Amino acid sequence: MTEWIDVGLITDIPVQGSRVIAGPAGDIAVFRTANGSVFALRDRCPHKGGPLSEGMVHGNAVTCPLHNWVISLETGQAQGADQGCAGKIPVRIEGERILLAASALHRYAA
Repeated sequence: MTEWIDVGLITDIPVQGSRVIAGPAGDIAVFRTANGSVFALRDRCPHKGGPLSEGMVHGNAVTCPLHNWVISLETGQAQGADQGCAGKIPVRIEGERILLAASALHRYAA
């Protein structure tokens, strides 16, 4: 059975923005898209470790602010010719609350 950790309200995250959650294995970026979907990734671009939480959210992707790598919010995978994965954290929504899978928070050591 998966344990879930409440990290706040959906409205705590601006539309097409993010919020950083300190995890035991490093920061997690929680994103909210224009259509209201919520995703969570390790807050490190697979290219050079750029802070994805500071990137531009567009559609279901985020562009790393350092070198413009586009990362899928759905999978954590780099898009186009780039390769690598930021590490996806399972998200569950209960009412207006965002919950993250506790086991995944420990998985991605910096």
